[in-house]
Amino acid sequence: MKKIRENMKRYFDKVDDRWRALPLRKQYKYLLYCFLGYLILTIAIILKVWYDTGKANYNLSIEHIENPVVKKKESAIPLQDSMLKIIKNRRDERK
Repeated sequence: MKKIRENMKRYFDKVDDRWRALPLRKQYKYLLYCFLGYLILTIAIILKVWYDTGKANYNLSIEHIENPVVKKKESAIPLQDSMLKIIKNRRDERK
């Protein structure tokens, strides 16, 4: 872990030194391009959300929530042995 941290620190120091070695005018241009890219992405996302909400369907269907535990799902394969059905029914009955 220490080796990874040291390698990352060296890499970031090298990148920082290269950034500082650039003339101020070039740093300003790079910063401006990054900001413009961020601005274009932000505007595109805002327009996309605005478009999606504008064409949304406002018809809400309000229904009761069904409990999935209560819902009985019948097996697709019927039980072949009738004894299993009887035992199962007796076990599930209330006393």
